[in-house]
Amino acid sequence: MLLDFEKPIFELESKLADMKQLAQESNVDVSEAVKALEEKIIKLKEDTYRNLTRWQRVQLSRHPDRPYTLDYIQTIADKFIELHGDRQVADDKAIVGGFGEIDGQSFMLIGHQKGRNTKQRQYRNFGMANPEGYRKALRLMRLAEKFGKPIITLIDTPGAFPGLEAEERGQGEAIAHNLREMFMLKVPVICIIIGEGASGGALGIGIGDRVLMLENSWYSVISPENCSTILWRTWNFKEQAAEALKLTATDMLENKLVDGIVPEPLGGAHADPIAMAQILKKAILEHTAELNKLSPQERINERIDKFSSMGVVLE
Repeated sequence: MLLDFEKPIFELESKLADMKQLAQESNVDVSEAVKALEEKIIKLKEDTYRNLTRWQRVQLSRHPDRPYTLDYIQTIADKFIELHGDRQVADDKAIVGGFGEIDGQSFMLIGHQKGRNTKQRQYRNFGMANPEGYRKALRLMRLAEKFGKPIITLIDTPGAFPGLEAEERGQGEAIAHNLREMFMLKVPVICIIIGEGASGGALGIGIGDRVLMLENSWYSVISPENCSTILWRTWNFKEQAAEALKLTATDMLENKLVDGIVPEPLGGAHADPIAMAQILKKAILEHTAELNKLSPQERINERIDKFSSMGVVLE
């Protein structure tokens, strides 16, 4: 998939490929021209991705080739055992979780999971969890607390599932319950928005000692399209809505709603998933080491203080 703002880059890369092919076929030395074009492409990429609009970052966060939770787990975890079910209703496929080992250290890894094709998207419900998904996540968090293992949550959802059956089974209560319980977890909790972080669907596994965002992710109470629909009765103003919502990682950090930004490879996480996974792994290990220096009560107190101070204005 090629986004509109990526087309000039694609055209230069196509030209570079043609130039290299021509050099091979005609045995002509075009090394200087190739080098100049490569430098031009790098500069264009740097300028393009440095100056993305908020809507363009939303588009990147939804790129179909962008790594999902299981992609990261399979890359950074040496071992992973997925655990299923909330022990009440069902096993929600939109949220995955289990124990994983990273560099010899055990973690509880939990996250939203989307699908690559139509069949997978239906199976994963487009990453929109039902109440049993949030109850499964909480069950796994309590299991991690029981065994003293740090918790990592990877957030990537367009929102909690809004269906009637989800509301009948207590969608709001399940999310609210998670919010309360996550504040009191005695083990380190690191939450990372890896793509879309929409509304309570994201917040349901988003209360942590450290809340991080990937460079091209977004975090907001509502998506730009839905915001546009409410304000203008049409999706056509989604770009303006994205600007007004201030939903990017930079915006969130400036407003002290997250604790850090995880940089992405040039071109976005989908441009080099392996490199992105290694960057994410490094961030997880560094923040875990910092949090392990604190006592459980110190972590709980700091967690409560951090979220309690959000939105407070002193004049």
